[in-house]
Amino acid sequence: MGRAAEDMAPSSSTRTDGGCPVAQVNDLSRSLTAFDPISTLVVVVEMSKARWLVSGAVPGVERQPLKKLEPDATALLRLIERWRSEAMRAGRPINRIALAYEAGRDGFWLARWLIARGIEAHVIHSASVAVSRERKRAKTDRLDAAMLMRVFLGWLRGERGHCGMVVIPTMEEEAERRPSRERENLVNERSRITNRMKSALARLGIRGFKPHLRKAPERLVGLRTAEGTGLPANVIEEFRRDMARLALVREQIRSIEKTRAERLERAPDTGSHAMVRLLARVIGIGIETADMLVREILSRKLRDRRAVARYAGLTGSPDESGLKSREKGLAKAGNARVRRGLIQLAWRFLMFQKDSALARWYRTRTEGPSGARKTTMIVALARKLLIALWRLVTTGEIPDGVELWPAARATL
Repeated sequence: MGRAAEDMAPSSSTRTDGGCPVAQVNDLSRSLTAFDPISTLVVVVEMSKARWLVSGAVPGVERQPLKKLEPDATALLRLIERWRSEAMRAGRPINRIALAYEAGRDGFWLARWLIARGIEAHVIHSASVAVSRERKRAKTDRLDAAMLMRVFLGWLRGERGHCGMVVIPTMEEEAERRPSRERENLVNERSRITNRMKSALARLGIRGFKPHLRKAPERLVGLRTAEGTGLPANVIEEFRRDMARLALVREQIRSIEKTRAERLERAPDTGSHAMVRLLARVIGIGIETADMLVREILSRKLRDRRAVARYAGLTGSPDESGLKSREKGLAKAGNARVRRGLIQLAWRFLMFQKDSALARWYRTRTEGPSGARKTTMIVALARKLLIALWRLVTTGEIPDGVELWPAARATL
């Protein structure tokens, strides 16, 4: 999910002339609300598939209660109310209930469910919690719950470096990302089926056959191996089943693309829809790439250009100690889907925007005998391109030399 500390509050935003919101900073690496331990009930949940381990810091109660629960949100709410009653009996009225759990397979539904019931819920970024570097460290649910409680209390006190929180998306925001991700999975499945069929044919000495073509099933019987014989019956049947799956995958990809285009055409020209239309006007960027970039990164409320690059994992990872100083390459700590798409887009950008300032910058540093490696510099170009597109959709600043299609072609 990237660096959560660089996200911003969804409620603080202004509008630009292009209709795209520009959010104001709200650092999630620390709490901005004053923490009163006397009137605040602090709860952390160590979640797993089989059970939840709930730990609490109850004002007025000396012990730190620990309770195992079945994965049941209602039971968790009853436990919180019981601890609240214990605090009140101890003379500590509770004015604030703060709960946190680590991001994982359960996603954000529990946080939304608790917030709807008046509980302040947070989701801790898993990679932001420092752990012991011992070769064989003890790891149990009890120890993990104690660690979460320790870092959450530090976060509530407003101290940096303990942990970072992730922005809790709405169900609609999560649903908007599903079509692009599903299409990516289907494209990978299409490539997997095609490559497996080509490999099976290569073992028989057959090259040049294209199993993804629509008339490929009709040509199977006419294929001849290097030994001059036809394909075995079992191989033909297997290929026909693979081609049937391939046809189904192609149909599902077309369905996703058609549905997305129809929804974009009907959608109002505001918010993320305006961002997609604006990006699609850049020559060389299609609807699929524009939709992926907007849903995955550009619609997020990131702090600045450094935060944008960090979220995509396009920043370096320096290794300095004493006299040693080296660069270990890309951090790759952010959204891998965005990173892959940007690298592909950077190569495409060089083809369609040859006269842009970014393309000239790339050619200046890679041409000639002393030029840098193109595969290295394409990453730098991808980072610069991402920042330029982020500025385009947030402030309306068009990158120098970049050509746009007319607005009427944005959804074509």
